[in-house]
Amino acid sequence: MRCRHCGAVFSDEELICPKCGMQVQIVPDYNPLEDVLTQQVKGSVEDATRPIGTSDLRRIQREDTTEYGNSTRVLSQGELDRIRGSRRTQYQTRQEQGVQRKTTGNMRGSKNTGRVQGTSNIRTNASNTGKLSKSPEARRRQQMTRKKQAAKKRRQRLLIVLLGILLLLGIAGFVLYRNSYVGIVKQGYKALQTSEYSSAEQLFRRAIGRSSGKAEAYIGLSKVYIQQEDLDAAEEVFLSALETQPSNAEIYKAAIQFYKDTDQLGKISELLEGCEDQKVLSKVKAYVSPAPEFTPEEGNYDEVQQVTIKAEGSTIYYTTDGSEPTTSSTQYAEPILLEEGETQIQALAVNKKGIPSVVVSKTYTVQIPIANAPSVNPSTGTYSEAAQITVHVPEGYTAYYTLDGSEPTTASLQYAGPVDMPAVAVGEWTTFKAVLVNNNNGKMTQVTTKRYSLNLE
Repeated sequence: MRCRHCGAVFSDEELICPKCGMQVQIVPDYNPLEDVLTQQVKGSVEDATRPIGTSDLRRIQREDTTEYGNSTRVLSQGELDRIRGSRRTQYQTRQEQGVQRKTTGNMRGSKNTGRVQGTSNIRTNASNTGKLSKSPEARRRQQMTRKKQAAKKRRQRLLIVLLGILLLLGIAGFVLYRNSYVGIVKQGYKALQTSEYSSAEQLFRRAIGRSSGKAEAYIGLSKVYIQQEDLDAAEEVFLSALETQPSNAEIYKAAIQFYKDTDQLGKISELLEGCEDQKVLSKVKAYVSPAPEFTPEEGNYDEVQQVTIKAEGSTIYYTTDGSEPTTSSTQYAEPILLEEGETQIQALAVNKKGIPSVVVSKTYTVQIPIANAPSVNPSTGTYSEAAQITVHVPEGYTAYYTLDGSEPTTASLQYAGPVDMPAVAVGEWTTFKAVLVNNNNGKMTQVTTKRYSLNLE
């Protein structure tokens, strides 16, 4: 076989030109003489049914030496076996001498030693500059492969860029969240869980400064004081906020919940009593407990009174002994009868949610006037004819009298009608005394005294 690079002639069994060291490509990537070889080659190198003769190959090579710089032929099975055996022996010899060769599945040849690139296809370059031309289909496949690889790389780069952007956005979002109202409140609660009260207080106050209209930070700040058993300071958190935001329904709701959590239901009505915003009251109407209403109004009365108490939808409890009413006090069921004197009635109403109203106190004074001394007839004097003594008794009074001059009492004779004037000797007198007693309070009027001298002789 003749080397197409330098023209040297060498044996068909040799794969490397002994003169210039160029390798012979046994099976090319592309066969330039496709029209000739198509009729002679069947299958792959290992499955070839008819080897190409050396003379034919040399003739074909001479006809196309200008365009192609590589020589190609197909080995017979026997030749291929001999080459394999020779290479195997050389490889084993090199291993025994300690020469390590790097194998990647393809063995390549150099100038001094050929490397087997595959067992089915063995290729060599005829020159360093000339490359075997490929078919249009092969070039298209190669271009498609390159385009796919380039597109894949672009996608990878784009994905990396997007991941980088997402990472930056995530970091920026995390920083913004940490410094947002929600993030600060969350940090405050974390500090509260670990009993870092000073840090928690600072975080909640910082959140309030960030958004003073939201209730979450106030709730968190109150819990800081609750856990330290300072309920007054916890309550002040809400009261101070409502002084500057009297129309903030959310803070009202938070304060109500604070009173419920700390078992101070009575203060809910006190809180809402000071609210003048009807929109706020409508939003917390379930916690509004109307104060009891009294009829008649407190004051001074000159007769016995009955006091009625009302509170729509609520249960009323009251006291009359001056003590603070609770749900353990007397439950109102009917009007309260007031006798003469001063009476203080205190009452509260409890709505369906168990919220007590504010305590309402009313004071009543009943002072029944005392009637004048009873009117007694006839007048004091001397009488010579029989006569009767009468006493005028006003409604609501009972009259009592004596004829011996003693002071009348309720144990004396009760006046029921005119009394016969008793007859006496000349110069003697009968002393008649009468008094009125109020039937309601038992008070007695002044005593009326009359003196009579009845002489019938």
